[in-house]
Amino acid sequence: MSKNAVAAIRVSTEKQGRDGDSPEAQKEQIERYAAARGISIKQFFVFLESASKDQQPVQPAIDYCKNPKNDIQLFIIKSIDRFTRGGSHAYGELTAQLDHCKVKLVDIYGVISGEEVNTLDHLGFEYKWSKYSPSKKSEILEAERAKDELRDIMSRIIGAEIRYTQMGYWMRRPPFGYVSEKVETKQGKRCILKPHPVESKFVIQMFELNAKGNLHDDEIVERLNGMGFRTRVRRPR
Repeated sequence: MSKNAVAAIRVSTEKQGRDGDSPEAQKEQIERYAAARGISIKQFFVFLESASKDQQPVQPAIDYCKNPKNDIQLFIIKSIDRFTRGGSHAYGELTAQLDHCKVKLVDIYGVISGEEVNTLDHLGFEYKWSKYSPSKKSEILEAERAKDELRDIMSRIIGAEIRYTQMGYWMRRPPFGYVSEKVETKQGKRCILKPHPVESKFVIQMFELNAKGNLHDDEIVERLNGMGFRTRVRRPR
């Protein structure tokens, strides 16, 4: 009998999403896994988020499984580090929610066995404490490894950003009114801020109008809009 599943696809950064571990690559792997086992995937969830937030990014997919109308039996992931990087604590909380709605978590690498052993089965008895999953320790280790990997990655990235910011260079997207320009330095090519050829005039005008003190904020906004002010176009990916 065919089982219904949801699949979670997750990358930690936009760059990772465009490169090796792309959503498309993960989707293909999961689809092959499901097809070989006669599993029907009802919904794919794609997350381009970090696990450093309070709410785990995978939570909406779990909430989907909780609705009995969706009739889900399996939750498919590529690997545990694609499910959460919050460590064993977050992993335990998320899997407990799936267990409660009788949905099994499976990974295409086979770390999660899904097998349950009752140590008193030979006596015909069963208790809550006598049942366990042989793969649970491996799952917890993988969850902790994923958390360690996240910490290492973030320490390198954020550490470098802090260091170069302290040196006076600009990191990340430039604020409105500025452009970032790469220049040759002793530390290699680094970014500095320069006035934007179009946007900067609006910023200057805004401060000059405010300094005069004869206009309210709403009037300044109307004046800038009349000059042709437009916010930047942002393309989320």
